[in-house]
Amino acid sequence: MAPTTLKEFAIRFSKGQLAYDRIWALQDVSLEVAPGELLGVVGPNGAGKTTLLRALGGIVAPTSGRIVVRGRTTPILGLGVGLQPDLTGRENIVLLSAMLGRDPSVARARTPAIAEWSELSEYLEVQLRAYSAGMLARLAFAVVTDERPDILLLDEVLAVGDAAFQRRSLERIQSLMHEGATVVLVSHDLRQVAEWASQVLWLDGGRAVMIADPSETVAAYADGSVVATP
Repeated sequence: MAPTTLKEFAIRFSKGQLAYDRIWALQDVSLEVAPGELLGVVGPNGAGKTTLLRALGGIVAPTSGRIVVRGRTTPILGLGVGLQPDLTGRENIVLLSAMLGRDPSVARARTPAIAEWSELSEYLEVQLRAYSAGMLARLAFAVVTDERPDILLLDEVLAVGDAAFQRRSLERIQSLMHEGATVVLVSHDLRQVAEWASQVLWLDGGRAVMIADPSETVAAYADGSVVATP
């Protein structure tokens, strides 16, 4: 039985009585995504999808193997990450832009355009705690994509948006890709992945089950086909 208190942990640690099982969040995953491509990532909960994005974004380091990223990564790994609920929409635009390494004065100048794209112009002076999940998604996505990132990492951020938001987001993503941006999209929306992606990675249990053409991979994942890892 695992220790349930800090005291019990310390006692068992001092006596060398701690035992644990090693669980790999990701193992034997090999992939390459070229500039201008979109890699879709699918798999059940706990498959390692978010860990993959965190590793690509430099948030966690691999314990073996290597990750080569050419360019600056810009992640949206969850609603509200980097945003402060007690600040207004306007203040959060500047804050998030600064966290992305942008000049705050440029962010202030770009705020009207960001607010217009996200359809939040009339809510700029409202604290973020009053925003809905969809409003948060629009604000974060608008800020992150206001400048072309080299590599854009998206983790289910579009799932909370309505059809209009998803359509406009796709148009912006495609525009960024035409300019050379690389996109990695984690999503449970198989239709979205099949339509948007250049290739699709299917993860399960931290391992790559398949990485191939979108329609082929999505079809295999949807019907539970077992495919040998390339």
